[in-house]
Amino acid sequence: MRIQVNARNRGYDFDAAPGEHILYAGLRAGIDLPYECATGTCGTCKAKLVSGRVRDEWPQAPGRKYVKPAAGEFLMCQCVAEEPLTVEVSKFVYPMEGGACVPQPASATLRSPHALTHDVMAFTLELDEPRDFDAGQFALLAPPGVPGYRAYSMCSHERGSRRFDFLVKRKPDGGFSQWLFAGNRDGAQLEVFGPLGKATFDPSLARNLLLIAGGSGIAGMRSILTRAARERYFERHRGYVFFGVRTLRDAFWLRELSEHAGANVEVTVALSEDDVPAEAKSQWPRLRFERGLVHEVAKRAMAGKYAELRAYVAGPPPAVDAAIRVLLLEAKLSTDNIRYDKYS
Repeated sequence: MRIQVNARNRGYDFDAAPGEHILYAGLRAGIDLPYECATGTCGTCKAKLVSGRVRDEWPQAPGRKYVKPAAGEFLMCQCVAEEPLTVEVSKFVYPMEGGACVPQPASATLRSPHALTHDVMAFTLELDEPRDFDAGQFALLAPPGVPGYRAYSMCSHERGSRRFDFLVKRKPDGGFSQWLFAGNRDGAQLEVFGPLGKATFDPSLARNLLLIAGGSGIAGMRSILTRAARERYFERHRGYVFFGVRTLRDAFWLRELSEHAGANVEVTVALSEDDVPAEAKSQWPRLRFERGLVHEVAKRAMAGKYAELRAYVAGPPPAVDAAIRVLLLEAKLSTDNIRYDKYS
């Protein structure tokens, strides 16, 4: 199905496969259409229908509160074309840069699911063919019997790999997490679309790194740390990692984070609902532990350390928004030096 997208700066046309969501078809064609979550939550991918018909596959999507159906607006990540379309987006749109990891659909097998805490599970996906992705990116996953995609960041980083590592936090109303925790899913077949996301790290950045993560938001941060360590990035630059959880019982990957901590990398675990147990510091001497919300702990620790800095933030929307306010108002960072992912 032919799709014409008219942006503020120019127009693009591409083909969508039958039943393919408009956003995914455009991204697959190498067109950097506007999006943030790509799963119907944020409303960033809204467009206006000029001609043709679309079918909305999730009329209850939270992001629909940002669109005006009476004005022909719709979410490109949730709608498919029923005939050739012409649509408008209110933003500037450009082709993806040369060398970018262009998202594509794939099939994958879930392997080695294992619990990290009482409500966090890690697993590996074996893709049908090798794929590249940038450190900090995420993918959309669709398990059998669960409608729609869910977005999760890759924890690992390795170019040209068929194995992507993920973690998932159990949510009471989370379709994917409830499916994952309901039984042994080893060997299950999933549909995947990705990689996606612009909160990415490349060693050519040549800045100090500030990583602020709430809960499972640490996933993409570990991918960034893995690539930075492989490139010996912290021999030339400093790193500051803040990992926020409710209590020490909710923390995980402390051994892995300890391996990154060193002369130029400080790793702090922020406990929002519990005092720091005495045994934490003796058991994990390379880590720092503080009581408080992760953005407040980061604000105290980072005072006067914001020069030549790129910040990455991930986690629940309230935590991300609070951290971004600190980075804008206290750190005075420019928006191009703040990269973030929200997990709704």
